[in-house]
Order: sequence, then structure tokens, then C-alpha cells
Amino acid sequence: MWLAHGVGGRQDLPIPLGLALAGALAALAVSFVALGALWRAPRLGTDLRGARALPAPVQRLVTARAWPWTWRLVGLAATAYFGLGFAGPDTAENPTAGVVYVLFWVGLLALSLLFGPVWRGLNPLRTLHLLGCLALRRDPRRGVRDLPAGLGYWPAAGGLFAFVWLELVAPHRVSLPVIGGWLGAYAAVMLAGAAVHGSRWFDRADAFEVYSAVAGRLAVLARRRDGLLVWRHPFDGIAGLRPAPGLVAFVVVLLGSTMYDSLSNAPLWVRLLQTGWAPGPLLGTAGLALVIGVVLAAYLGATGLAARLGGRSPGDCAGELAHAVVPVAVGYLVAHYLTLFVLEGQRTLALLSDPLGTGADWLGTGSWQVRALGTSPAGTALLQVTVIVIGHVVGTLLAHDRALRLFDRRSAVVGQLPLLALMLAYTCAGLLLLFAA
Repeated sequence: MWLAHGVGGRQDLPIPLGLALAGALAALAVSFVALGALWRAPRLGTDLRGARALPAPVQRLVTARAWPWTWRLVGLAATAYFGLGFAGPDTAENPTAGVVYVLFWVGLLALSLLFGPVWRGLNPLRTLHLLGCLALRRDPRRGVRDLPAGLGYWPAAGGLFAFVWLELVAPHRVSLPVIGGWLGAYAAVMLAGAAVHGSRWFDRADAFEVYSAVAGRLAVLARRRDGLLVWRHPFDGIAGLRPAPGLVAFVVVLLGSTMYDSLSNAPLWVRLLQTGWAPGPLLGTAGLALVIGVVLAAYLGATGLAARLGGRSPGDCAGELAHAVVPVAVGYLVAHYLTLFVLEGQRTLALLSDPLGTGADWLGTGSWQVRALGTSPAGTALLQVTVIVIGHVVGTLLAHDRALRLFDRRSAVVGQLPLLALMLAYTCAGLLLLFAA
């Protein structure tokens, strides 16, 4: 079943797993030494005033009044079309599960990495709230109550955990009643929150908007405060992600859930589930929470030790360095889901041409056959190792640059040693889990 996202075992690696681990750890160690010697002052997170703007025709297009409404309507239309699957038969030929878990979840990451926080413009729930406010002649940004100052990203972290639980643990998670019930409950919570707190609720509470916004920090496209579309360095974008309550929890859930997904495909975990000594959903929930908890404990332990070495508050240090976990999580997501997206994405697009199961071919894709498109076990394994290592190297670079802002020069390098140990531990765990199946 495609919900097992692994793409083969360690025998598929074009080099031995031990050598891959050694190379990955060496790359991190060399990067750390080079950064300490050559990167002596903070450079990242600059504003966009000097960024190169896109050509004038593009600027006129994206600043036109019709531009945002075009994408709002696209989001509504796509949601309505995808929703037709709920009226079709609840069989393996129904495209709904593929739409939610592949095209939406994985595709949203790809779009955000390319174009920035796209879900803000496409989000049908935000559009429905806006239309309701326009009909009532209310300012959509204002609600009955202001957002609590300490709320931060905590609702989004909770929503993200709920979604990954649905994807990885929930019984019958590909069935229409389960998917529909979850989506209906999620939409009700989001719209109720927006009614109380205004549209700013989506910025911090909608797990998918935050997911898109955080990943979109790595995009080369960005908008300046004056609305101009510019090119930027992706490191500047992610370095501009500022601390906020719940941000650490959000990025840790993102990283930990992907690690659990790899663990759930490992033979040892599969045998444990097959023993039947406890209900599968209970074991899955406990396993998911445990892996996320271990990832969080390792992160807080490393940042807490770095804070003590640098003479800073552990809480402040954890928040300031949360952005460095984002490329690590993105690396795991790309490594883990790429083959799923390429292969199952094709199948889902074919099934979408007949969402009601009547034999129709509305999109002209019904006859599509799933093609490998250049993927192979050995090539995919090599790509997985590469993107995971790149994610950790970028995370190390971001942590180094932020440490230069947080600590004095002497403490900056020493304070990063716990963070280097954290990256080394994440790398080992990630590679071992990814190729454990």
C-alpha cells in the first residue's frame, strides 16, 4: 500500500550504509570547522530593500487587484472538485486519499519551496471567512476578541500533530468517513477561530498555512513590504523566521513525525504491531508521541547546553535556533516523500478524472499509466542521503550565523558544539530509520 512511504532497504544504496553514514558525519564536521574559521560575523536575515526585483510586467500582474481573487477562486474550485470524491464509492479507486496525503500534503511542500507561502492565497477556509465578512460588511482582520499574546503557533502545532496522526496512525485512514470527518472537524475549528479572532487566526492556527509559510521561507521569491516581488537568497528568508510561542513545537512535530513514519516501516516495528499485545492505534499513537518527544528532548537539551555555555536563557536560545531545524525537516520530507509523490501522484491524477467512479474521464487523464520517470531504488537512495545531508549542513550554517548574534565571539564556537552533536545525532537517526525498511 502506498501509505508505506519507504522506498526500499539499505541493500539499495549504491554504497554501503556505513560508508554513507561516515560521509554524512564527515560533511557536517568539515562544515562546522569551515564555518568557525571563515564565517566570523552574522550575515543572514537582511531586509529586502536591496533585493533584485522581478521584471515590470510580472510586477503589474501580481499587484493587480484581480490577482489575489484569481487564486482564491482557484482554491475554492479545486476544493469543490476534489470534494466530489466523497460522493464516489469508498474503494481503492477513489482519489480522495491520494489527493489529501499526496497531492496536497507533499505537493504543498513543493509549491511552497518554489514560490513561497502559497497556501495563504489558496486556502479555501480563509476565502470563505473573507466572503462571509464581506457579506456582513465586517473587517475580516478583526474578530470578537484579539488573539492572546502568548498563543503563537501552538494551535498550528496541535493541528499538525492531529494531521500526522490521521496520516500515520488513525484506523481506516484512507476511508472516506475518516478523512471526511477529520477535514470537517478541522474546517469547523478553523472557521470558528476566525470568527472569534479574525483572519489573523489563520496565520498562526492553520497548520497548513504555517507549514507553507515556514517551508516558503526557503523560496527564492519573496514580497517586500511595499508589495514588490523580488529575488532573495533562501538563507536570508529562513534566517528571518523569528521566535514565537509554539514555533519550536511546530518544527519538532514536523521533523519527528517524518522520523516516526520511517520507523513505522521498519521490520521491528511491524513485528511489534503484529504481536497484537496492544491495539495498533494505541501503539501507533504512543510511538508517534514518543519519537516526537525524543526529538524535542534532544533539541531542548542541545540548545539548553548551548545557552549555558554562552550565558543566555535556555528558553530564548531554543526559540532563536528553531529556524535551523526547518531545513533539516524539509530534507527529511523531500527524501521520504519524493518517490511517493512522483509515483502515487500520477495514479491520483489519473483517478481524479473519474471522482464519482462512473467511468468518466473529465480531465483526460484517466488512461495515464504510472511511469518511473527516472526513479530507481539506487538513485532514490542516493538522492535521499544527499538531501538529508544538505538539510543538516544548511541547518548547521543557520545555527552558526544565529549563534554569532546570540553569543560573543569566544562563546559562539564553543556554544555550537552541542548543536553540532545534535545535528550529528539527527543525521545518524534519520539515515538509519530511512533505510531500515
